[in-house]
Parts: sequence; C-alpha cells; structure tokens
Amino acid sequence: MTAVDTYIDAIVRRAREPMEPRGFEPDWGDQPRRHKYYPGAVRLPLPPSSPLPGDLGQGLGSEGEGEWTLPRLSSLLRDSYGLTGRRLAVHGNPDLRGMPWFPSATWSRGVASGGGLYPLEVYWVSGPSGPLPPGIHNYSTSHHSMQRLLAGDVTPHVRAALPRDAQDTDQYLLISVKFWKNSFKYNSFCYHAVTMDVGTLLGTWSIAARAAGLSLKPRFWFDEPALNELLGLDSGDESVLAVVPLSWPGSDPRPAAEPVGRPTVKITESERSREVVRFSQVLDVHREILGSSREEPDEAGLAKARALPAPAATSRRLPPPAPLDVPVTTTLRERRSGFGRFSAERPLAQRDLSAILTAAGDASTLLNDTGLTRVSVFANHVADLPAGSYDFAMGEGELRSVQEHSVAEFLQRNYFLNNYNLEQCAAVVTVVARPAAVTGVVGPRGYRLVNAEVGAVTQSVYLACAALGVGCGAALGFDNVSYREELRITDETEWPLLILMIGHERGGQPEFVYRNV
Repeated sequence: MTAVDTYIDAIVRRAREPMEPRGFEPDWGDQPRRHKYYPGAVRLPLPPSSPLPGDLGQGLGSEGEGEWTLPRLSSLLRDSYGLTGRRLAVHGNPDLRGMPWFPSATWSRGVASGGGLYPLEVYWVSGPSGPLPPGIHNYSTSHHSMQRLLAGDVTPHVRAALPRDAQDTDQYLLISVKFWKNSFKYNSFCYHAVTMDVGTLLGTWSIAARAAGLSLKPRFWFDEPALNELLGLDSGDESVLAVVPLSWPGSDPRPAAEPVGRPTVKITESERSREVVRFSQVLDVHREILGSSREEPDEAGLAKARALPAPAATSRRLPPPAPLDVPVTTTLRERRSGFGRFSAERPLAQRDLSAILTAAGDASTLLNDTGLTRVSVFANHVADLPAGSYDFAMGEGELRSVQEHSVAEFLQRNYFLNNYNLEQCAAVVTVVARPAAVTGVVGPRGYRLVNAEVGAVTQSVYLACAALGVGCGAALGFDNVSYREELRITDETEWPLLILMIGHERGGQPEFVYRNV
C-alpha cells in the first residue's frame, strides 16, 4: 500500500491498534501560539463592514457570480476565522477550569476546528486591481488585520502554479496548514484532523459566498512546492493545501505576463515553542502527496469513488425539512459545541432532523461537483422514530433502516472521551466515505479532498443546528470499526469518518457570552 493508504488504514483502526507514538503526552507549557506573529511586519487593519447578506438555505444552494470587494472579504474573514467573541459556560469539556483566565480563554470563531486548535493560515496574494499595494499578506486572526510579508506583484507566480481555468484574476487566498499547531496535541493523528479543518473553512466560505451571490471556487490541485517557496515555508512544517481565486472588479490578470525570478517571503514568524517535533507518519503522507500528480481529476473518475448509495431496506419518509432561513452570519456567530449539555427530555422533531440531514447532503457538493460522502444516523430520542441505525437516502428524503434497537449503550461504549453523554443526545449523524477508493482513482491528493468534504459537511450540520436552535458537537474520537459493523457496511473501502451528536440542550444553564462584533 501507499503511505497515504497505510495511514488511512491506521486511522480507522486506531481504537484497536494504537498509532505511534504510543503514550504521547502534549507539553502544554510549550505549545505554539494560536496566532502567527511576524515581528516587524506592518499590520493593515481590515475595515469594519456589514455582514454578508443571505440565509443558510441560500448558502446551501447554487453558486453565485458576484465579485469580491474589500468590505466583503473583511466580513468573510471576520465571521469565519476571526475572533468573534468569548464564552464562559459550565460544560463537560476538560478545558473548563482554565476558561475564566485570560491566557487560556476560549475565543469563539465561526468555523469549527478539531480540538479548537485552528491550525490554518490565510494568505492574501494581491495584484494591481486590489485595494492594497500588491504583495503577500497574512491574515492576523487576533487583530482582524493583514500582516504585510512581501511587497510587489507576485500573482504571475501564483497563476503559473494553478490550472489554466483558475488564472483569470489577480487576487488569491492561499490556505495553509501549520502542522505543529495541531500535532503538538494530536501527534500522528494530525494530518487526518487538519485536512478536515481545511474543509470546515472552505465549506463556510462557500456557504457565505453562495448566500451573498458571490463567486468562490476552491482549488486543491496545483504546484504546491512552488507556492510554499513563494511564501517562504518549509514544506515539512507548513504547506499550502488550497487556493481560492477571487473574482475582483477591474482585475487584470495579464495572462501574457510570465513569472520573473524566484521571489520569496523573507520575514519569519516568531515561534513560541522551544521544541518543534515532526512525526514520521505525518511527514510520510505529506511527502507522498507533495510528489503526486497536480492534474485535476475529472468528475467521471471521482464518481467511481463516491460513497455507495444507501441499500434498499425498510424505509421511513421524513417530513419536509424545517426552513433554514436564518442569516448565515447569525448561524456562524451562534455556532458552538455542546460539550455534554444534551438533554433527552425534549425529543428532536423529525422535520428538524430532516433539515440537518438535508444540509449535510447539500454540503457534499460545496467543494466538488461529485459529492463523495453520505450520512447515516443513530436515532436515540427523535419524535416518533424508533431507536436504531439508519442510512439517509438524500434523493428520496427517507431513512432506510439498518437495525432498530436501542443504540445508547453502543454509542457511549464506542466513544473515547468523557465530555459527552451520548445517551442524552437525540441522534448521532455519521459521515461515511471511501477514502482509499478515492486515492485509488485520483491519487494520494484525493485523501485531502475526501477529508475536506467531511469538514464541509460537518460545518453545514453545525450551522443547520444553530439555525434551528439545536445543540451539536463533532468528534473523531470513536471506534470506526465498531461503527462500520453496526451500520453493516460491507465494502472494504467504506468507513465512518466523523460523528456529529445533535439534540436539544438542558435549559437554564449558566453561560456568559461577550461579542467582539
């Protein structure tokens, strides 16, 4: 097997065969900064701006064609990856004790991130049509500003790294992952988590853009080493995983212009950690992907590797989905993880479950036109629905029964942590995909695409729950093998990859929320 396929197999079996390094404990006192700091870099504040228009239902609809402006980009960044507030609450997560203290405060963001670590970096490569002097800027999440890293128009170098149909602008957002911001806690598991983080961010951007009627299409196939060199990155520590071309008024891509020289960012960030550790499995997977094909796959090839349709079985038609007519910005600001606050006292309405599952299905095509995932659901406390496991048939709007029996004990027994009581949640949505089938068709880089789609589906479920006033919490810490067996999945490449616990929360719980916006 390839390094990527070996890694995928280790990930889904890690509950029974622990991954190396065994017994690893994070050094919390030497953890990296949550926000990149470039000493001496000029910060350019982004302007105050109105929220982007449009509701969540529109955001899960068709693509827009509108152009971006500085106020629109400012809103997009602020409400997705910027710090929008601070929360204090009583819940089941182990970070509760440190939350009242400023150094360990929990700052809310619109986008979900594995472990709340937020390892992504956003770079804006701006050409002559932009509102800033041409150059490379890093988005400072803590200041909602741009840190200027390089002056001068280097957009010809970005265009040269991209497929031809992504070259008709001179404004680009580059999304990278700084691995140590995640691996200091999750070690070898890092690559699996951060590639889903890419999807939660890009899924959010796609939803916000569609709701506002704006054009946005992320790209995953490009000359990654060239862009890393442009940003002055060591590919083993940080790497560009996605590029988003922005349609901009007056953009002049000058397609005849050829890249001149080999410009690179010289200014370096200040690393807080005294020791930065690289993990061999993460490096092996990343190197294999870096050396793989940069040619975008065709949709026909991807279609061969999509999740298998739900098998025919006894079915229960769900009612029409509850409307998701809440502004996207509101759902982003209200989104949070439940962390054990679920209560079975009030069952989840079937129309709410229908809306959440439909949002998950719609989100499967946010980042590619094929849709590589499907969802199953374990019902605990859903009104007028027998407890059990079901496959969701998106096209028919129905649940197809796998097994009808109490699932509460199974769910709790196969969850690694103690921050959720799964018996109390109304349902557990499970995102299913065939990662090894995708890599078999399109090469190692396909693993990132699968995980990004899982991330986008995750974010859509969070936002749908926020719109409906329903609690939600995502987790990767479960026994994939047991879930696969319980769902009676027989295809050897198909696996449950992520679970989302949903349901109503206990009322009257103390919570303090401070809004920055």
